[in-house]
Amino acid sequence: MKETDVAAEERQEHKSRALKLNTSLDDRPREKAMKYGFSSLSPAELFAIIIGSGSRGENVVDLCQRLLNDYDNKISKIARLNYNDLAAMYRGVGEVKALQMLAAIEISRRFQGEEFDDDTQILDANIAYHYLRPFMIDKDHEELWLLMLDRAKHVKARVLVSKGGTSATVGDEKIILKHAITHLASSIIMAHNHPSNNPRPSVQDDALTQRVRRACDAVGIPLDDHIIVCRGNYYSYQAEGKL
Repeated sequence: MKETDVAAEERQEHKSRALKLNTSLDDRPREKAMKYGFSSLSPAELFAIIIGSGSRGENVVDLCQRLLNDYDNKISKIARLNYNDLAAMYRGVGEVKALQMLAAIEISRRFQGEEFDDDTQILDANIAYHYLRPFMIDKDHEELWLLMLDRAKHVKARVLVSKGGTSATVGDEKIILKHAITHLASSIIMAHNHPSNNPRPSVQDDALTQRVRRACDAVGIPLDDHIIVCRGNYYSYQAEGKL
């Protein structure tokens, strides 16, 4: 290496150290977290800790804030992205960093699901909604889930039955009954999400509900409810008197 190159590297390293020393502690996410706790950090700063570094000309916090701005500062909208798309859209976010961000969101989703233990009883639509919500929101497509319940309304199993498009999913009553019988369910709750965040049921939702209800009645495994899950609210067929 030429002497001039070594000198240039030393000057750059010295400049970087000086910049770090001159940066306020409160502007460095890791140090800020250690001093004040994670609750003091903005979403951009939290993401910055996860992905570690930005790109030339843009520090990591600015990169993360720009990403958040593009999605209305909603982490739920970022959660809908594919990691390849996320990596391709933002310079400084490669596949590894994109995976780290989405993995952190998934950890948060699962943490919410731990609110309920094995002894939780699903006694009404509100409990069922909050039990299912972490697994069903933040999707850009519809999913159909089943809760298999015992006689005391404890959850025996939670099963993803099918995935669909942005406005519909497939509900096959034979497959639904197969899951219910396999798990020896005393009753079941069916649920699907609406990515539009509008909980009102469609004509197709009504038809599916009645098909599954009739099939369940035929084998003596009642359909307790069909719930449409959205981010901040839900629709319950049982609560609305449609079951």
